[in-house]
Amino acid sequence: MAEPNVITKQDLIESAKTCIVENGVNKLTLKAVAQGAGVTQGTVYYHFKTKDQLMVEVVSDMCQTSWNRLEKMKKNSNQQAKEWIQTGLKSATERNSSDSSYHSLFSSLVTASLHNDKIREQISELLTYENQVLQKQIEAVVGERLYGVSAETWSVLMNALIDGLAIQSMMIEDFDAGKVFKGLETLLLKQMEENQASE
Repeated sequence: MAEPNVITKQDLIESAKTCIVENGVNKLTLKAVAQGAGVTQGTVYYHFKTKDQLMVEVVSDMCQTSWNRLEKMKKNSNQQAKEWIQTGLKSATERNSSDSSYHSLFSSLVTASLHNDKIREQISELLTYENQVLQKQIEAVVGERLYGVSAETWSVLMNALIDGLAIQSMMIEDFDAGKVFKGLETLLLKQMEENQASE
């Protein structure tokens, strides 16, 4: 078995992201990641036994980076809550842009998970993590319930909505993600204002 090099797992994830940006998801291989990081394939294999495992880690890293940015924002005033919603939707819009690899990677993994229990388990953990983080964020902005629906349910609905928009963005050639996300932002801000006015 190969010994770990001085390169970290995170360095390899960054190399994989660069490879995806420069060459696309279909050209992502453990060999390409090794070349990009300036290490042997054995070093990459030490950390990631398969391309699918590497892809899960890349998606997880991209997801956690995005959520961590939102977690750091304080939401204890109406203006800060508005900024949080705008920042969150801006991040979602960026992940839906034509030059973003996040949803393409994510969709590839979802497809692979239909026949691979290990990947399914990892995707399940990632989705659960996203739902829990968003639930906490929603509770901080509007409380535990909005229009009689729990923050937990809202978090699942919002994540499903964003993922659904990502599918439309990938499949419909002239899909105007910017317009749709701007409309979603308007809707969410209006609901937040109505909720705060009724308190």
